[in-house]
Amino acid sequence: MELMLVLSFLFFMTLFAGVGLASMFVKEDTTDDYLVAGRGMHPALAALSAVSTWNSGYMFIGFIGFTYVMGFNVLWLGIVSTIGQLVAWIWLYKFIQSEGQERGVRSLSSLVAEKAGAPEAKLAAVLSVLFLSIYAAAQLTSGGKALYVMMGWNEMTGILIGFVLVVAYCYAGGIRASIWTDAVQSCVMLVGSTILCWIALQEVGGFSGMTSGLKAQDPVLISFLPPDLRFGFSMWAFAFFLGGLGVAGQPQVVSRVMTLGSDSDRKQAMVWFFVWQTPFIGLMLIIGLASRVLFSEGSFDPELGLPILAMETMPAIGVGMILASIFAATMSTADSQVLACTAAITDDIRPEWRDDHKTTQMVTLFVAAFATMISIGGLYIPGGDSVFVLVVLAVYGLGGIFIPLLTIRWMGYKPDTTHSLVMMGSAFVGVIGWSFLGFAGADGIFPSVPGMGAAFLAHFVMNQIRTPELSSLGRYDWPDLEKLGAIGFVIGVIFFAGELSYLVNAPDSSDSMGGVGDYTIDSTLFVDDFADGTEYVMDGDTVMLDFNTNSVETWENGDNVVGVRVTMNFGEDETKSGLLCGISNEAPDTVTGTVAHDDQNQTLQGDNQGGNGILIFEMIWYNSSLVESGNASGLSESEIHSQLDAGDTGLGVYSVEITVEADAGGNGACNHSDDGEEVTYSLQLLVLDYSIEAA
Repeated sequence: MELMLVLSFLFFMTLFAGVGLASMFVKEDTTDDYLVAGRGMHPALAALSAVSTWNSGYMFIGFIGFTYVMGFNVLWLGIVSTIGQLVAWIWLYKFIQSEGQERGVRSLSSLVAEKAGAPEAKLAAVLSVLFLSIYAAAQLTSGGKALYVMMGWNEMTGILIGFVLVVAYCYAGGIRASIWTDAVQSCVMLVGSTILCWIALQEVGGFSGMTSGLKAQDPVLISFLPPDLRFGFSMWAFAFFLGGLGVAGQPQVVSRVMTLGSDSDRKQAMVWFFVWQTPFIGLMLIIGLASRVLFSEGSFDPELGLPILAMETMPAIGVGMILASIFAATMSTADSQVLACTAAITDDIRPEWRDDHKTTQMVTLFVAAFATMISIGGLYIPGGDSVFVLVVLAVYGLGGIFIPLLTIRWMGYKPDTTHSLVMMGSAFVGVIGWSFLGFAGADGIFPSVPGMGAAFLAHFVMNQIRTPELSSLGRYDWPDLEKLGAIGFVIGVIFFAGELSYLVNAPDSSDSMGGVGDYTIDSTLFVDDFADGTEYVMDGDTVMLDFNTNSVETWENGDNVVGVRVTMNFGEDETKSGLLCGISNEAPDTVTGTVAHDDQNQTLQGDNQGGNGILIFEMIWYNSSLVESGNASGLSESEIHSQLDAGDTGLGVYSVEITVEADAGGNGACNHSDDGEEVTYSLQLLVLDYSIEAA
């Protein structure tokens, strides 16, 4: 292990830890300071902390992996999700902040009930602890992966180190330590990511080189639309909007908003948040795409793209900075999630612990240990160590539980306990059920739609059954039928336009190909008759013939024309006259054949030695060695196709030239004459049919 890498890592980790530990000098030993920093945090610090907490290990590890797999169409996630987050900051966070201050609550679960400790608050708290523990486990897994790649340490070792740091952060200064550390990390993250992005672009040859490199691996990677979405494009994209809106349902991010003192602070924090996060998303997108170009081996773990890219391209001090940023960010985010769980437990599940500072810290230790066990357990479950999968489940689970309830409360509807419990239960079943059915993958719909959809449906049904006299929209009335029809028409037009555009422009799944790896090639080379005829060519003359593949009515074996074979047969028509012709021999004639297609040509010359002659020659434009071997290694599927699929190269005009140089034999007693030769020719097209399978 390089000494400079270790020293750099330790330096930046010490810097981050020092900032967090410095909060000990200003903290107060109260649960209010421990969980919401006394509601006096500076907007810039709260915003930078929110960026770090909301993204952290997910952005460094999970989002990079998703970008690696999806290619250009991941832009929809970045853009549409950001729009959803903007809506959350403008409306829902305003409601959350005002309600939190007015009622003095410190947990998101308390906001969905009229009083802390109510049954609905308890259920919300239990579900928060469940999903936040999964979320925290994803952060610990991210840190473990980063240490594994850059230091060579076992992932479990990294997870356990993360557990120790999480507990240390929490005990040092609570949420204040987390926010201070996050703010410094956000700055280092942005600087380090900018440097790494610039280096990555140099490595792949700029944006044009990156695009061509992606296309060479798989043309689908440069499409802005994904292939074969099972439920269409509109709901696929809408799930990202709801996922972004779900930022208001993430207790660890909401806790940052609760530390702000006024609505003016919230507005300032919102500006800081998007000014900081937007370029960060762009940088991560470029790094993810560049890592796909540079590391295309079939066995490569996509979520290791950023740390391996840093290892391969940056000096040791830069690698240490990136590693420290990833590790510290994931740990600080995990500690925020653990603190959010602590608030949910002490405020709602066991409200009698609300003001007991020491018990609160013990709860923190228990939650951190629980998240660590989930992270370690994921190492032994196929796919369980996927940061992206863990984050998607947690984020959309929390969003499904909280966003519908927060929305109807913001609208002025006050659901009772039964109403709230049914909504949360419906959201939970929707998210978990949808995920277990296998519909939440990249080609399906992320579980934000079924989760929130089930909760809102439950709300409307419960309202109609139990309180039909109340508007389900709270202080707002439903529009009349005419307006509803107009709204439905507009939504229908947008939906139809999206689906029609997707149907027309989306790439076909058959265009999707595998990365660099080992493949077997099963192929058949067909020889199809194309043209034939006979020409008498006079001595010294050249006959030129043109043939066009447009004349082919049906391609029985496909039209992947990878070559042409030309055959020319000719005899000897030399005549004799004289007394001693029986012992007089004919002189050989020379025939030159040429075939040309586009900018390629092939020529062969031969003679008849006074008898019969034949010329057989080919011209090909595919990698015949791949076909002969039947396997390929170290190539992507797209690269194999590019060497075997001729496309339109073999179609069009073929030009044939036949030149005869006749020579007459004979002696003084026998006269010979030779005016030319009759040449019979045939053209055959070489058509390749093949299939590629991963070895």
